[in-house]
Amino acid sequence: MKLTSAETYTADTITVLEGLEAVRRRPAMYIGSTGPRGLHHLVYEVVDNSIDEAMAGHCDNIEVVIHSDNRVSVEDNGRGIPIDIHPQLKISALEVVMTKLHAGGKFDHQAYKVSGGLHGVGVSCVNALSEQLEVEVYRGGKIYSQLYARGAPKNQVKEIGTCKKRGTKVTFLADKEIFKNIDYSVETLSTRLRELAFLNSGLKITIKDERTGTEEEYFQKGGIDDFVKYLNEGLQVLYNKVIHVEGASENVVVEASIQYNLGYDDNVFSFANNINTHEGGTHLVGFRKALSGTINRYARKNNLFKKDNAALQGEDIREGLTAVISVKVPDPQFEGQTKTKLGNGEVAGIVESVINDGLNTFLEENPSIGKRIVEKGISASTARDAARKAKELVRRKSALESGGLPGKLADCSAKDPSLCELYIVEGDSAGGSAKQGRDRRFQAILPLRGKILNVEKARIDKMLSNEEIRTLITAIGTGIGEDDFDISRLRYHKIVIMTDADVDGAHIRTLLMTFFYRQMKALIEEGHLYIAQPPLYRIAKGKEEYYVFSEDEKDAKVKHFGQSAKVTRYKGLGEMNPEQLWKTTMDPSQRIMLKVNIDSDIEAHKMFVKLMGEEVEPRREFIERHARDVKNLDI
Repeated sequence: MKLTSAETYTADTITVLEGLEAVRRRPAMYIGSTGPRGLHHLVYEVVDNSIDEAMAGHCDNIEVVIHSDNRVSVEDNGRGIPIDIHPQLKISALEVVMTKLHAGGKFDHQAYKVSGGLHGVGVSCVNALSEQLEVEVYRGGKIYSQLYARGAPKNQVKEIGTCKKRGTKVTFLADKEIFKNIDYSVETLSTRLRELAFLNSGLKITIKDERTGTEEEYFQKGGIDDFVKYLNEGLQVLYNKVIHVEGASENVVVEASIQYNLGYDDNVFSFANNINTHEGGTHLVGFRKALSGTINRYARKNNLFKKDNAALQGEDIREGLTAVISVKVPDPQFEGQTKTKLGNGEVAGIVESVINDGLNTFLEENPSIGKRIVEKGISASTARDAARKAKELVRRKSALESGGLPGKLADCSAKDPSLCELYIVEGDSAGGSAKQGRDRRFQAILPLRGKILNVEKARIDKMLSNEEIRTLITAIGTGIGEDDFDISRLRYHKIVIMTDADVDGAHIRTLLMTFFYRQMKALIEEGHLYIAQPPLYRIAKGKEEYYVFSEDEKDAKVKHFGQSAKVTRYKGLGEMNPEQLWKTTMDPSQRIMLKVNIDSDIEAHKMFVKLMGEEVEPRREFIERHARDVKNLDI
């Protein structure tokens, strides 16, 4: 590091990055990362411009194409970006939009009353981070085009033909100098496009993948009501109707759809200007307050409580709730670590008022549904009291055990959680090998006996009566539930699930991931949950030996060594001696571990309902198909 003295630290040492150069120098500041998430974010930013046209009432069709050469095209039938000369900058308005940060029609609310995206930053960032980008504008019966390279225009806007359509088409090739691996996931893109179709009823969105010849179309006439039905697929619902509430005040538009199921999880997804607000915000605060207040008032008014002073808490009322709340705000203020938390203070009161009025009207007109919702809340309240007693019992039992930790836990000697790893191991046999093979300084081992409880189908009181679940909660240290969970009490910053590489091991792994997703989701969100990857085979010839992790790797090694190679198939972790387990699966310098990420909360919810819900066949089919070919665990 070169130090600069006070004498040499002058105005000449200050670097000013002009225009889009700042984006190329620090791309992660604008799109989040230069990995897969940032790459897909480029597509979202271009799509968001088309969505803004749809929200303004000028577009009802968007087509996304992944070309075979990794170019991506996004075309809409909106008004088309203006191509006339900008009065101040004396260049085409199209060029202004594509090359200037914070330029666009979204600031004075004349062209757009509300918008998503990065408010004038988005498409210019995509341009800056593209090796090549071409815009075609269909406007006034003519086709206009302009070509860019890494953000710089290569020619003037020119007229290249005539047409009968209108709109804008952006085609870009992400820059390999910025993105090391340009490989679009059609599943990842489809998740977001499906979401946008739900949030914008009547808008058709198509995605075509020229690499595989596949095509998907998303069109939802029912809007967020259909969204809630989609989220509740595979679940038994408490009633068939979806409660729909909408209203507006102070130019803020509020829309919510609500339906309860017979499950125990609370699944509320909130959006502001089509942006998934993962961290919630003022609109979610207003929604929750209205839901609790309205249902408690309804229950008291209709004498549904046994005691006059009874009241349901928010978590009781939200048990089994599936809801989508969407707000459109003229000037959204986003906060939080990922800029996905709505901060506009006025929105809470507006949402609360709209939900209060609409939900109260629905309950008065549908008393049988109102009664069922209240009864489910009362049942949840009774279970919560039982769970509170179970938690107190867990605490007392923990205090009686050595150091307050479960006896089967082989703890590590390090006390700094950032240095510590907890391996959750399938079975006592593998647990014994892991205990002997580990590095005792920083690796702790917790063997679990058999399959843990499926928490997808169990209330918290039943969950806490399960010994393996209690042991897991105690070892990790954070507690569970709204009142108890505290990530600052996490005892190990790496929680590693280590199971056999077979169908049973995959099932146990899925049960554990369901538990973490439903009860300790913050561990996944903050990057603490991992999956160990034990080898499937040991291949030896003479003194040479290799451990391989797939059938393809095994076939390649056997072909390389010839028929004299000795192949050992590991059916379980317990078949490896401690030295082998350390060498292949636990040694930080050699092991393969997958970090579990949540790419989409909505699709993660759908996956766990499918895998661990009431219907057995989808779960069996999925686990058998994927047990041996897990490549990543973005859920």
